[in-house]
Amino acid sequence: MKKLHKFLLSACLASALVLPAAAQESPKEEDFFKILKVTAPEGTLLEVGGLTVLPNGDLGVATRRGDIWIVENPTSRKPYFRKFASGLHEILGLVYKDGALYCAQRGELTKLVDSNKDGKADVFETVYAWPISGHYHEYSFGPKIAPDGTFFVTGNVAFGDEEWWRGESRVPWRGWTMKISEDGKMEPWATGMRSPCGLGIVDGELFYADNQGDWQGSGGIIHVKKGAFTGHPGGLRWTNMPGSPLNLTTEQLYAKVSPRQNKDANGRYIKPENVVNETPDLLFEVKKSIPQVQLPAVWLPHGILGISNSEILTIPEGNFGPFGGQLLVGDQGMSKISRVFLEKVKGEYQGAAIEFRNGFQSGVLRMAWAKDGSLFVGETNRGWGSAGEANEGLQRLVWNGQTPFEMRAVRAMPDGFEVEFTKPVDRKSAEDPASYNVESFIYKYHPVYGSPTINKEKHAVKGIKVSEDGMKARLVVDNLRQYYIHQLTIDGVRAVEGSHSLVHPIAYYTLNNIPDGAKLPASELAPVRPATRPTVKPGPKTSVGATPSGRPATAAAATKAPTYEEVKGLLTRHTCLACHQADKRQVGPAYRDVAKRGYTNEQIVDLIYNPKPANWPDYATEMPPMPQVPRADALKIAAWINSLAAPAKASKPAEPKP
Repeated sequence: MKKLHKFLLSACLASALVLPAAAQESPKEEDFFKILKVTAPEGTLLEVGGLTVLPNGDLGVATRRGDIWIVENPTSRKPYFRKFASGLHEILGLVYKDGALYCAQRGELTKLVDSNKDGKADVFETVYAWPISGHYHEYSFGPKIAPDGTFFVTGNVAFGDEEWWRGESRVPWRGWTMKISEDGKMEPWATGMRSPCGLGIVDGELFYADNQGDWQGSGGIIHVKKGAFTGHPGGLRWTNMPGSPLNLTTEQLYAKVSPRQNKDANGRYIKPENVVNETPDLLFEVKKSIPQVQLPAVWLPHGILGISNSEILTIPEGNFGPFGGQLLVGDQGMSKISRVFLEKVKGEYQGAAIEFRNGFQSGVLRMAWAKDGSLFVGETNRGWGSAGEANEGLQRLVWNGQTPFEMRAVRAMPDGFEVEFTKPVDRKSAEDPASYNVESFIYKYHPVYGSPTINKEKHAVKGIKVSEDGMKARLVVDNLRQYYIHQLTIDGVRAVEGSHSLVHPIAYYTLNNIPDGAKLPASELAPVRPATRPTVKPGPKTSVGATPSGRPATAAAATKAPTYEEVKGLLTRHTCLACHQADKRQVGPAYRDVAKRGYTNEQIVDLIYNPKPANWPDYATEMPPMPQVPRADALKIAAWINSLAAPAKASKPAEPKP
């Protein structure tokens, strides 16, 4: 115990070297939502592909290894695991309906029944089977139950042989959403899916979450209307088949947007890469001539709110405090859950996405509500990788009943946005324009894997009106841009209670439509005063590989640098470890290679917020801006990175695991 006290004291002292005192005063997400483990029998591998809660409160757990478990008393300290079925193929979804379980295997929708009531499935019925080519990437996801009792299932595309980077539909209905009746009738519903891992029924309508990749600049959640085309061209190959609700062809799309299927002098296809100086194609521009295009209802910026978005789940009223009716969206790669506030404007869904809870032990793939209002979280990372270091897991997220200070909702207005808080705000801070920053950006629509953020623009906050009860702030914002993602950073507003800052101060609002209606008259706005918050001047700019003038690389930190153990939690929380390791090149450069560049701590912080891909031309995947990382955390991470430039000693610091 004395050693523990000494460790905690030293950690606090080390933090105090780089963290301002105010940063320690405001609660964080883990102070309200605790992650608990659901203990499974020793030797059980829960690479969770599906979760469903039965009417009696038992939990059904399907695994990618082909097992289905029934967990009795799943919220107790000693849950009981009973194997219900085994020998199935890559289960990636599970639901309960009328006494039976239904799961999507790789090649079929299967019904499982325990007819003799011995606790194990003895009837396995193929409801509907779809073609597969055998390619490894032909995952099938679902089902989700539609209001009419039918089932929705989605299918991944495969990838090419020579063009190994290009998603393709090798057999019918890959890259499609299928609607399947209990008696085995299949209705093609929509196409344009690349890797549609996340499905959700919201107010009786189907949504899905796709992953960044070719033709997908970033992840997001999309309203799947019948006959919609959601962006990936692979499935268009089958629009001439009977039952297709679309008549859009691949050739018609490629007449608008080049597939960039170019060959070199040897006749080999050239992998398309991002072109920096170009006039890019944008999905909303394509929609103007191809009305079947369905835009994301809410973009989930890549590398910030996920890299492999998954399950979409509505929060029931009464669960998780003020957030009832909103959505949770899991992410496999970043081991996190985001929150989405949806609204309908001019007949289309749009809304705001905000961080919710980080730090799960593996990739978040599936979620389900327990009877007690807690959230079961099913996890896996085999073959995909995740920020969480475990390969699999089943955890539970429990709210402690206390309300965090958050943006409850962000709504579009004719002249800006209305931000609703969960607690009353301090009027002085909320009426200060320096408390807000608004920027917008968008992604390219091209056959390249992912997209950088482009067409960035800052928006002036021209006026603010705070409601009498202090629960809302109306922002008048200059030059709103339809279809763009508007990033609202509200790091200066404080709560009346405790003068706390927001747990998550950044919201990403997808503005598909600007509402009609009256704009706020100037007479109702608080006087716009000059900015009162001090700004931090960036350090001197350096060229690639250069050392700032007069500053050796080994002296980048002004104070004693933290150890890896002291920053490991920050690297995990902010998903840095998904792309970087200390000494090994991964998606991005090794931290030790960054340290060799001789940046100051301030310059590294600036690069976290505004990456310079040109500094690292040998890396295909560009780092996204990470504005959600608190400055104090970024400074601490920067100090640790720069400490790696020191000569290696006999006693090496602990290294992060892959």
